[in-house]
Amino acid sequence: MIDGVKVFYREAGPKDAPVVLLVHGFPTSSHQYRNLIPLLADRYRVIAPDYPGYGQSDAPDHKSFSYTFARMADVVEKLTRVVGADKYSLYVMDYGAPIGYRLALKHPNKVQSLIVQNGNAYDEGLKEFWDPIKAYWVENTPERRKALEKLLTLETTKFQYTDGMGDVARISPDNWVVDQALLNRSGNSDIQLDMFRDYGSNIPLYPQFQAFFRQYQPPTLIVWGKNDYIFPEAGAHPYLRDLPKAEMHILDSGHFALEDRLNVMAPLIRDFLDRKICS
Repeated sequence: MIDGVKVFYREAGPKDAPVVLLVHGFPTSSHQYRNLIPLLADRYRVIAPDYPGYGQSDAPDHKSFSYTFARMADVVEKLTRVVGADKYSLYVMDYGAPIGYRLALKHPNKVQSLIVQNGNAYDEGLKEFWDPIKAYWVENTPERRKALEKLLTLETTKFQYTDGMGDVARISPDNWVVDQALLNRSGNSDIQLDMFRDYGSNIPLYPQFQAFFRQYQPPTLIVWGKNDYIFPEAGAHPYLRDLPKAEMHILDSGHFALEDRLNVMAPLIRDFLDRKICS
């Protein structure tokens, strides 16, 4: 229970092992890490929460609960305290990037390393996909809000999992069936539209995120699906301006790269953590 809300999380691995905190993207949940978790859990304590309104966490009405990135970061921060995760490596993806980086700004010394997968922190990474969402940031009108409802449809959810993938045959339909069932819950569309609206609050924080990178220089692994239309490859390379020692791997994949490139990414992540955290 976090502030009266039931927050679901997946956990595996030894209690005294280094923590890897996996923060998820839209429109999914900790479900996106279901295949990676067992590949890390022999040596690491892996924790993957569902934000309120996502996955198996409570989804209070948007009129009574503030669905903002600041609130999500606050919930994740409180969860780390409840489960005793005093330090952690952050795996950030999509929404998880600004949520994780907000967490890092609050507690920079708790972040032992970063694993960045299609998660943006630079203006170069917001291309044409974001144009209708940017218009909503500028004009908070019912018309602009309604125009974004197409992003909550099965067609768009499936698109996020299949577009640009190197091998679509590897993508399980369970992904969009599970995600869409949760998106279709009563009241959930308003939750997601509130989050689209609030994503604009992250952009002014980009300079602070980048200053954190420069000052603290956390060991960083970047694994990026180069064909991602939502967070394109252009958002990956600017990280090297502030994290020149980061290890970067650009993969022939799309937005949810773990779905078709787990066999490539898992060994990279294991090797990185073993060298930087357990060496």
